[in-house]
Parts: sequence; C-alpha cells; structure tokens
Amino acid sequence: MASSAPPVLPISQSQPTTGGVAADSQASVANPAFRSFITNISESVRNGLSQRRPWGELFDRTGFAKPESFSEATLRIRKNYSYFRVNYLAIVISILAVSLLTNPFSLIVLLGLLASWMFLYLFRPADQPLVILGRTFSDFETLALLCGLTVFVVFLTSVGSVLVSALMVGVAIVCVHGAFRVPEDLFLDEQDASQATGFLSFLRGAAANAAVASATPAVPARA
Repeated sequence: MASSAPPVLPISQSQPTTGGVAADSQASVANPAFRSFITNISESVRNGLSQRRPWGELFDRTGFAKPESFSEATLRIRKNYSYFRVNYLAIVISILAVSLLTNPFSLIVLLGLLASWMFLYLFRPADQPLVILGRTFSDFETLALLCGLTVFVVFLTSVGSVLVSALMVGVAIVCVHGAFRVPEDLFLDEQDASQATGFLSFLRGAAANAAVASATPAVPARA
C-alpha cells in the first residue's frame, strides 16, 4: 500500500535589500530624534508659559507713575523684568511674529533657513555625510556652509532689517512699560528672583534636554 504522506514544500528565505535596511534605519533614527526634540521644546515652552504673570497686573492702570529720575526708571525696569520676564518675552515674540507675517518674503526665507539647519545638519544621521551634486561634504564643511548661509540671510538681505526693527520695537515697549510700572505692589519671592537670569532662561531646559537626547545611543542624530 502506497504511503499518503504530504509532499514537502521548499522553503525560500528572502533577504531584504541593503538599500531598504539603510532607509529603514535612517527613518528609525531621524523620526525619534525629531519627536524627542519637538517634545522637549513643547514641554519647555509650556513650563515657561506657566510662569507668566496675570496680564491684569501687567496692564493695571493704577500701577503706573512717572519715574522721578533715570536711576529710578532703571531700578523699576530691573524689578519689573524679574517679575514680568515671561510676559515681556511673549510681547517681543508677538511683535516679531507680526513683523514676519506682514513680510512674507522674510518669513519664507527664515523658514527655508530653519529647514536647512534641521534636515542638513541637526537631524541628519551622524554617519551619513552630506552629498550635493556628487560632492561629499564633511560635518565641518556642512556647518561652515550653513553658518555662511545664515550670515548672508540675516545680514545681507531684508530679513535682518525686519528682525532688528521688530526686536528694537519690542525692547522699547518693554523698557517703557518697565520704567513707568511701579513695582512696589509686586511680590517676587527668592525662588523667582534666582530664576530671573534672562529672557530665555526657561528655554534652557529645552536645550539641555535636546543635548541629552542627542547623546542617547538610541538616538544618534545631532538633535
């Protein structure tokens, strides 16, 4: 009697191509780095905004008075800056945003410059050199190229004038408010005073977190 055993089917093992593995590896490297960077920035901005003072205190009409001397105005600016530093930063950023929105060319150029830094240097895998038109650029050459492009865009085009004008207007508004706002009714505890080290003090955590993320072996990208 003949045996009715099922036939044995050949098993073929397909190996993925090198290009597919490299593409998947690059995607797995860049995407977590980008998500980590965005997450750190958003958390730092959220924490910074939580430190802002009520806008009613900033625009309280009963708290304004003309300073008697230049030294008194300077002292008021220092105290008000320590107390309203996040609100002042929001005002300067708002003026800067309005200036860029009213100058679409400058906004487009800045977005292009930011995209160049992000995709050509920050989130490019460290083991993948930049290749343009068959020319391979090292990390130093890429950084020098981007720095030169930044200097050209900021100082040799209308973008620089737009940024400087907006910043000057914002700083002038902050100084005028700080000089005329009487700070005697404001309470700044020691912890807040120790944290009042700069306009972007609450954003330093984002830079530190981004640096830690870039040093993590699982995320070898520069960001």
